[in-house]
Amino acid sequence: MSGKLLPFIAAMAIFGLSLAPGCGDNNHNNSTSNYQQTNLVFSNISAGFSNISGVGTRDPQLINAWGIAHSPTGPWWVNANGSGVSKVYNNLGQPFPIGAPIVVTIPPPASAPGTTSTPTGIVFNNFSGSFNVTTGVPATSARFIFVTEDGTISAWHSGTSATLMVDNHGVAAGTGAVYKGAALAANGTSNLLYAANFRAQRVDVFDSNFAPVTLSGAPFTVPSSAGHPAGYSPFNIANIGGKLYVTYALLNTTTLLDDVSGPGHGFVEVFNPDGTFVMSLRTGSWLNSPWGVAQAPGNFGQFSNTILVGNFGSGQIAAFNPTSGQFEGLLNSAANTPIVIDGLWGIGFGNGGTAGPTNTLFFAAGPNDESNGLFGTLTVK
Repeated sequence: MSGKLLPFIAAMAIFGLSLAPGCGDNNHNNSTSNYQQTNLVFSNISAGFSNISGVGTRDPQLINAWGIAHSPTGPWWVNANGSGVSKVYNNLGQPFPIGAPIVVTIPPPASAPGTTSTPTGIVFNNFSGSFNVTTGVPATSARFIFVTEDGTISAWHSGTSATLMVDNHGVAAGTGAVYKGAALAANGTSNLLYAANFRAQRVDVFDSNFAPVTLSGAPFTVPSSAGHPAGYSPFNIANIGGKLYVTYALLNTTTLLDDVSGPGHGFVEVFNPDGTFVMSLRTGSWLNSPWGVAQAPGNFGQFSNTILVGNFGSGQIAAFNPTSGQFEGLLNSAANTPIVIDGLWGIGFGNGGTAGPTNTLFFAAGPNDESNGLFGTLTVK
């Protein structure tokens, strides 16, 4: 959920910011590119969704589409935060497998049976033999791991329901963990799961058996030079090239659940898997409750090879130099104005297989104050 109250705009032109791109290293295409938005799956036609290419799927279960993930060759998994499930689609937005699509229910906390869970982040488990869903011989490793705003972590290997592995839900109002995002990474010889605990303003870490881990030193400490005002909390975490990118949003101190959006309300910090600080991405008005993070391939036009950050608060996608962290610009539409996707959450590139081309950027969003859902693509025009 979020405290952001924006009218639904599937794609709108907004006032262009005059921002000087960072000089950085010349690792991106200096020519100007525009990007085409195509809406593949939408929850509610009456909300104004349409597909530019004329092909699309209506899925009323896709409420507040949030985290997205895929295996190296498989389809997209898209968490529906408002429905308590994870949906599976191919690169055309068709429920997959065609004819018998997978829909996985994410369980609620043990203390709230029968309620609808609130899945946010999802991660594919690329560590064979780690994060087992079942015990015994042989144990069964999770294929996907889910975190929720309920403070739970669940894992899935097969079937129609995930298995509850961690339950840090608080029974009393305003208590318990609120997990907004997750990542996996190898820290030395250990395979670890990281969860952005928005309410507690920290990153929770778990070992390959889903047991909590305390990293040495002062992990995920942001240096004072980063200029974080008080009240900012880990909003998401993503593994890019073995580094952990942690996005920060301003915590609503009344709900202890939602963010407070606004231009400049956001930071992105980079850490090693042991929690030691690496660098900051350049902060400015282009960050607004940032959540989605992905690195563009070398054939993504103007912003090839950059780090892309999707902003939930503004719906815009900002690009950064991966070496210097300098801001490079916003993704523009054919109208040469920044693309705006209301309620933007997850972003990620295809895998060259069922999840589509490696230079197609897929996104998930919860427009209309998270009451609807959208899954689509951005491609170089």
